[in-house]
Amino acid sequence: MKPTSRTVRIAVTASRTGADHPHHPDAYEVLDRDEIAEVLALWPQREAHDGFECMCHGDGGLSLYEAGGQRIRSAAPAGPLRPLFDPLDPAGLPARHRNRWAAAAPEGLREYAADLAGGGAPGPAHGVPPAVVFGWLGAVREEPRDAAWLLAERAPVRLLAGRPTEELAWAVRETDRTGLEGAVRFFASEEFTTRHPKRRRVPDTARDLLLRYARSRRPEDLPVLERRLLRTPEDRVRRS
Repeated sequence: MKPTSRTVRIAVTASRTGADHPHHPDAYEVLDRDEIAEVLALWPQREAHDGFECMCHGDGGLSLYEAGGQRIRSAAPAGPLRPLFDPLDPAGLPARHRNRWAAAAPEGLREYAADLAGGGAPGPAHGVPPAVVFGWLGAVREEPRDAAWLLAERAPVRLLAGRPTEELAWAVRETDRTGLEGAVRFFASEEFTTRHPKRRRVPDTARDLLLRYARSRRPEDLPVLERRLLRTPEDRVRRS
């Protein structure tokens, strides 16, 4: 059995040189069995030759891992592997990951997601309630560290960042558990915490829902929520 046949995960450290996709992450993973097989079919048989740069003792490039977490070997994405990992190649793995993410977007957001996946900058998605966007941000993804993970974080936040706090707070009361996950992530994010104190005032019901969820599910976000979520205007505003 070839060592590479034990591969269950490919870790990619992306090149940041030349033309790039605006939402291409510095690092991502390939877990899909068919995609792994495609990579292995092009994998250099002798990494030190045939135009490939051996990276067996270094970091970066492409690294193969077996089920136990042991790294098998590494190589640079050169030669036949280069287009497969090119973030701008429509047939490459990054584009496939982004397209797969866009196709899984909630109804009403798929066109918006597809534009972002293609590298565009679409305008606001009108008519989509914030509660739906919270659910989009909080949804568990099948492959959370694929080449679309950065886009999956940025796209919903981009939609929420311009919404009034009052509208977002009301949506917290309307959303489900998945939406609360996304809501906590947004309210703890820089896009909300850097708002003027007058724009960080949240009614008690929504505030309590966010703090309760963070306390049980996302304790790492609890301190910033406690500091930055201010109460409604009748309470005294304290700067943090």
